[in-house]
Amino acid sequence: MRSNKVLGSFKLDVATVWSQPEHQFYHKWALLTDPDDITGGPKGYLKCDVCVVGKGDAIKPPLRNEKDEDDIEGNLLLPDGVPAERQRAKFIVRVYRADGLPKINSSILANVKKAFTGDSRDLVHPYVQVSFAGLSGRSSVRRNTTCPVWNEQVVFTEMFPPLCQRLKIQVRDNDAVNDTVIGTHFLDLTTISNDGEKGFLPTFGPAYVNLYGSTRGGSVMDEHASLNAGLGEGIAYRGRILLALRCQITDQLDVAPSEVEVETTIPIQESNYGKNEDFLVFMSIHEATMIEKRVSDKHVYFELSIGNGGNNLDGCSNARPSSDDDSDPESGPESISTETTMWQSTTPPAKPMTNDKIYYFLPFWDDKPCLYVRTVFQDHRRRLFNSNIIDGIATKLEEGLGEVSALLDEEDGSAERKLREVLEELVSACGRYLSLARAAAAASTPGRTKLDKERLRLCQREIDHLGSTARHTKALVTRHSLRERYKTSHTYLTKLKALIEDPQHSLPDVFVWMVSGGKRVAYQRIPARYLLFSQVAEERGRHCGITQTVFIKLPGRKSSGPEGWGIQAKLQVNMWLGLIKQKQNLVPGIPKGYELCYELRNIERTLTLPPISLHYTQKQTFQLRAHMYQARSLIASDSSGLSDPFARVIMGEHCRVTQVIDETLSPTWDEMLVMDDILVYGTRDEIKADPPIIVIEIFDQDNVGKSEFIGRALARPHIKLREEAYQRPHLEWHDLFRGTDHAGELLATFELLQFQDGEEGGDVVAVPQAKEHYGGDNGPMLPVPRGIRPTLAKYRLEVLFWGLRDLKRIHLLTVDRPRVDVEVAGHIIQSAVLTSARKNPNFTNPVKYIDLELPEQELYCPPITIRVVDCRSFGRFTLVGTHIISSLHRYMWTPATKRDREAAAAAARNSLSPGEDGTLHPNNSNSLVPNNVHGGLPSGRGGSVSYSRRETERSPLLQKDTVITIDYVGVGPVVPSGSGTVSKLVAVTKKEKSEANRRRKQSMMEEEDDEENRDWWTKYFSSLEAVAAQQQEERTARDRVDGGEAGGDQQAGAQQQEERGQREIAGDKKRHTTFKATSTAAKLAARLSPKTQRRKPKHNIATLKVIPGELETDFSGFREWLHTFHLYRGKKTGGDDMEDEGRIVGKFKGSLKLYRWPLPKDIDDTTITGGDPQYGFFQGLPSNDPIHVLVRVYVIRAYDLHPMDLNGKADPYIVVQLGGKKVSDKENYISKQLNPVFGKCFEVEATFPQDSMLTVQVLDWDLVGSDDMIGETKIDLENRFYSRHRATCGLPTRYELAGYNQWRDPMKPTQILARLCKESRLDGPHYGPGKVRVATKTFTLGSIDDHDPQPPRPLVSEEQLALAVLHRWEEVPKVGCRLVSEHIETRPLYNLDKPGIEQGKIEMWVDMFPMDMPLPGPPLDVTPRKPKSYELRIVIWNTDDVVLEDDAFFTGEKMSDIYVKGWLKGPEDTQCTDIHYRSLTGEGNFNWRFVFPFEYLVAEEKIVISRKESLFSWDETECKIPARLEFQVWDADHFSADDFLGAITLDLNRFPRGAKSSKLCTLNMLKTDGTVPMVNIFKQRRVKGWWPFYIKKENEEMELTGKVEAEIHLLTKDEAEKNPAGLGRNEPDPLEKPNRPDASFMWFLNPLKSIRYIIWHNYKWAILKLLAFFALTIFFVLFFYSVPGFTVKKILGA
Repeated sequence: MRSNKVLGSFKLDVATVWSQPEHQFYHKWALLTDPDDITGGPKGYLKCDVCVVGKGDAIKPPLRNEKDEDDIEGNLLLPDGVPAERQRAKFIVRVYRADGLPKINSSILANVKKAFTGDSRDLVHPYVQVSFAGLSGRSSVRRNTTCPVWNEQVVFTEMFPPLCQRLKIQVRDNDAVNDTVIGTHFLDLTTISNDGEKGFLPTFGPAYVNLYGSTRGGSVMDEHASLNAGLGEGIAYRGRILLALRCQITDQLDVAPSEVEVETTIPIQESNYGKNEDFLVFMSIHEATMIEKRVSDKHVYFELSIGNGGNNLDGCSNARPSSDDDSDPESGPESISTETTMWQSTTPPAKPMTNDKIYYFLPFWDDKPCLYVRTVFQDHRRRLFNSNIIDGIATKLEEGLGEVSALLDEEDGSAERKLREVLEELVSACGRYLSLARAAAAASTPGRTKLDKERLRLCQREIDHLGSTARHTKALVTRHSLRERYKTSHTYLTKLKALIEDPQHSLPDVFVWMVSGGKRVAYQRIPARYLLFSQVAEERGRHCGITQTVFIKLPGRKSSGPEGWGIQAKLQVNMWLGLIKQKQNLVPGIPKGYELCYELRNIERTLTLPPISLHYTQKQTFQLRAHMYQARSLIASDSSGLSDPFARVIMGEHCRVTQVIDETLSPTWDEMLVMDDILVYGTRDEIKADPPIIVIEIFDQDNVGKSEFIGRALARPHIKLREEAYQRPHLEWHDLFRGTDHAGELLATFELLQFQDGEEGGDVVAVPQAKEHYGGDNGPMLPVPRGIRPTLAKYRLEVLFWGLRDLKRIHLLTVDRPRVDVEVAGHIIQSAVLTSARKNPNFTNPVKYIDLELPEQELYCPPITIRVVDCRSFGRFTLVGTHIISSLHRYMWTPATKRDREAAAAAARNSLSPGEDGTLHPNNSNSLVPNNVHGGLPSGRGGSVSYSRRETERSPLLQKDTVITIDYVGVGPVVPSGSGTVSKLVAVTKKEKSEANRRRKQSMMEEEDDEENRDWWTKYFSSLEAVAAQQQEERTARDRVDGGEAGGDQQAGAQQQEERGQREIAGDKKRHTTFKATSTAAKLAARLSPKTQRRKPKHNIATLKVIPGELETDFSGFREWLHTFHLYRGKKTGGDDMEDEGRIVGKFKGSLKLYRWPLPKDIDDTTITGGDPQYGFFQGLPSNDPIHVLVRVYVIRAYDLHPMDLNGKADPYIVVQLGGKKVSDKENYISKQLNPVFGKCFEVEATFPQDSMLTVQVLDWDLVGSDDMIGETKIDLENRFYSRHRATCGLPTRYELAGYNQWRDPMKPTQILARLCKESRLDGPHYGPGKVRVATKTFTLGSIDDHDPQPPRPLVSEEQLALAVLHRWEEVPKVGCRLVSEHIETRPLYNLDKPGIEQGKIEMWVDMFPMDMPLPGPPLDVTPRKPKSYELRIVIWNTDDVVLEDDAFFTGEKMSDIYVKGWLKGPEDTQCTDIHYRSLTGEGNFNWRFVFPFEYLVAEEKIVISRKESLFSWDETECKIPARLEFQVWDADHFSADDFLGAITLDLNRFPRGAKSSKLCTLNMLKTDGTVPMVNIFKQRRVKGWWPFYIKKENEEMELTGKVEAEIHLLTKDEAEKNPAGLGRNEPDPLEKPNRPDASFMWFLNPLKSIRYIIWHNYKWAILKLLAFFALTIFFVLFFYSVPGFTVKKILGA
């Protein structure tokens, strides 16, 4: 056996996949090539899906691509914008030098070597390894140096643009045992190139790249070694390397195989990469608090460093290369010998102190230590300045959009104005950037690289475009388009953020380390650009000269996860970075209140360095009051799914703790923590302007072990200075975070109060009396003062306890006697205890209420906790699970009052405006279109009922009739087969009846042909066409809107756009209101759909609604009064949703309603069921006793299923589960299909509530082994069954009792309407002539045509009227809601083994019928259509004008040996005529018959082919192809391949009628503009004529290459058996032999004919002349030969 051989490979960056839409490539073809032979061309193509998802992320289903997936060239695996044909390019990476590398080698061998040899030299032997596109190249090794010089280049040859976007550069240490990584940097090609119209090829440097990784100590077992490989944030500076990169496009094709070349290159001059400058980093530490207890037993100090400058602990590199004579002695800053005067980088070591033994602090007090580092770097500040300006623009935009988002959530009307302001600020900021950038571009800066110039130009272009676009967007902001414009503004923010970071490094990052006992324990890394100083405010770093809070964190992996959630130390610092000659600018940023020392007085002098410390003389004493009210949505920290939270409030050196609230995720502390003698250094004005930060940490109290961290929030207090008046603060919500995860919210506020001398309170709120119990060591427990705590009002909380579902075992025991507790603000409502959850999981007494006091402001309302406990024996209670409702907004109910309605009516009266004719329109006509009984519309979606109001509605002041509009086509008193029965007919006149009869007969005659083929699938396909038409209309409208936005004056354009949008909305309403518009939509679909181009629009076809998603999404999950709350249990450790799913232990079904009590006296509102709210909100709901239900599950089809077999297919079948019942359709699996059509109905009897969850699974049949599940979908039938939307059985658009649109509900429309009125306590329905009255709403019969002065009244039944009213039930006052219409829902399939990844979609619907009601009729027949057997007979009579391809062998004449090919199912089904040899005129005579038997689906217009894919296939695979007949004409060659001459494709449903003669046959017959008459062979059955052959040129133009005379005859299978015909000219029914010219023969089989017709025919006169010439020649020869002898004889007389 030979070893595995690589056939081909494909390389792709993960980043390339991530940059795609939805982070995925879907059904793309990857080009496989041989890496060793790049000129060998493709080695094959691999079809694949590639997707990048994070943990817990759901994969979004890809958009449906209109391209044919089997079209390889059109679906190559390439990013957008990358051409399929790519050039080759050389990527040249130049490595010049490095400096500042760590000097200690960490390998074991090196340490042993040092110990034995005593060699103290640097043992680092560095080299550089560059990796790109799967290839690696390495430089030479430099021995014993930390400042190596290479001057080498690594050259990669790769396709351009490359699919690998990252280039990895590693500096490694050469070692005999194992090469150690010193540092790693990644270059992203997308950031150093631009593929736009004014773009540039990848270019970089020459510039230094800073390397970061683990600390420089070089221990043998370095726990942070992975950081050196670029895996995570580096925690220390590891040196830097001077690099350059450029790209060269190569044109030649004969390039060498992909390989890496390493060459030497010219050394670089210092002036080429920047001018050296002295930089100074300064930091004053004003406070070091919250130091962890574990480091408090040793002395602690802090260290500041930038690059190697300031790094006292690990040492710095000052060695020079020992053997590189040609290196520049001043090549880098690391070559300069360091002196102690260059920096003061550490604070004095001190022992941490504590006041509370929780957190420790360093006793800086009056003397604040100052640290500074002076070091040399190249001056590339311009890069950082550019980044800072863009960062400032992005930050302001983000803040503004955050405010707009908050206003949108609150539905505040000022959001529109705020968005305009934000966009105006963006426009002005972009203009300011452009002026600064132009000034920077004009200045000459040494060391500017090509990338610097190109990037500056790119930023200018992008921001200029961004500014103009933002200005345009601002003009288009309206109330209706606000959210769209808000989303657009977010795209601007994304673009800005992409421009911020410069790929070329400038200054290294600044590190602040906390050192304890001589070891580095925690750090913080701060980008240099945040601290950089500039005279221009926009260019200055965001933290430059500003007092900020820095949290010190653990290094490496410890910084993430539970260990890294805590803070190691909190520093209050002031930092500054700039040139040494600008150091006087650091003084203004230092907080005032210190003594002006000698160093600061003389800071402008060149040699003066910053002071070592600052002595503060000004300090203020405050009292801190922390008003801790409550928290909500905390993270669960106990196994029960709850927490025992308490809070710590930390202010400087002081810390206070609240009480512990047991077992809750929404604690209400209602506690005021007081801290006296808070010392704050600085002047009063600065403290007022920049208050110190307060840290609040929430912990979970554990009886054993350390308290567990839940979350942290930062807050600033309200400052009250001594002489200021007191202002009462308001409680505010603060977000809690644990790491990067949101951990809840805290409602609290904080005050820093400064009292007058000898004064305790003044106008300050007095300290309230302590609560009854005391807080132990912390002193008395004080409540939040009355003026600050929320004001309370009386509310009533009404709870509907419906039932519990899917409860899991707790402590290995089943939950059999559960109880639900609902807790809010300390009040608890308890449900009844279920006697047996297994027998009946519903509660017997479902509705309970409680009166309680809650905050008036909804913002302050406490959350509601739903807790389920299991009541076990011996009085034990076990917590099952909990659910927290954080926001009460969706459960609050504010009833409408008469005063509100009068105010609304007055406002509407004032807004009444004149119409176009100058008259007011107070009267309104609501157009309602029920469908007619027998027939539908002239075209399109015939029976659809319109649900929208007309444009004329303006005012709800007067009680008006709703006009019902009905189409009259087909309405009559006689009920034909297939039409509905007319019940209780309204009286009509004789004239109206005859008119209706006439229209009905006309309609029936038009559709007589189609009626016999109609079934449920007719309705289904008609509905799909209607959906396509509607989508096309929406796209057209969107395009029109976009086009309107593009041009003209922007402000005027905005107003016009808004008006036009309103007109279009009104127009849409009108379009969807009448049948006329519906038929127009269907006609549009017929014109645009490629399938429907082949058929005329079918008239009078009922439709149903095809929902692209789940039915629940259209009806808000059917949660109008019955909600499902997931119960959670267990500890939450992360922030992903997948973990939450694992914590679900059951579901509680019920509802809550919170409203002010008592209700207003002038209330003018009803409950959800139409009852009086005074008697409870949940009155009149249906009983929750067990009920038996017949469930019918209709599964139509599935598509885009995930392949499960090795052949890339699946063998799907359906399994339906409901409760303990399971129905499998395994016997009817569909072989080798990913888009199967099932057409199945499954009937299951169920009992609610036990069997309420329906599961529909799609499984893959396997011959051997168990079947695999492809995916499943779950439907909660209980919510649907009890919903007000009546989701039990969808309402059809028409009432018909037989035929394909048969009414399937056991209740008639009149009965349904009567029941709804009874349940809603409404008067009615009352039927009158052409009208129905329900309560105060009257629905009146009207006309479609509004301008018809005397519309004829059609014959309409009460059933029709009732159905029309049901479709408009949402317009019934107070209790109306939209009812579910007849539909098909499209549900995604998921598999638990692949969470979040969609496995396909399934189209289905569910009907439910209570067993205590009359049972429905038989289920609908949705069985897939069976194909009909046909036989197509084609007789090829003649051809004409066929192009002559060959030259005659002897004569050189143009000729062709013509024959015709034809096929129907595919090239493997080809039949050919015999050959007409030697056609000299393009004429061919055949009289040849093709016979093609086939199976055909009439309605789908597809041919069905069933065949085995291979010899080993278990069963046949079915596929459907279009019914297209292919003809081709060929020239036969004997010793080479035949020549193709032309072809024509005839769509059997729609092809041009044949020409009567050859002369009339032209390419104009193939026009598709509707001018050519078309033929449908399935209707005409037999057709004869001439059709053209053609070929397409390169420019897609058609060229005529011949004509064929054919006769096409279609027969059914039975007709074909009765009248058989043979193939070719064979029996039975043989055809005559063609009358071909004698010249038609094969020359080497007929030599005599060849002589006669080839030689004699063409050379007859030449042969005759030649014979005559020979005869004359012989005559003369003989004459002259015989004359002498004859003459002599005569003379001699012989």
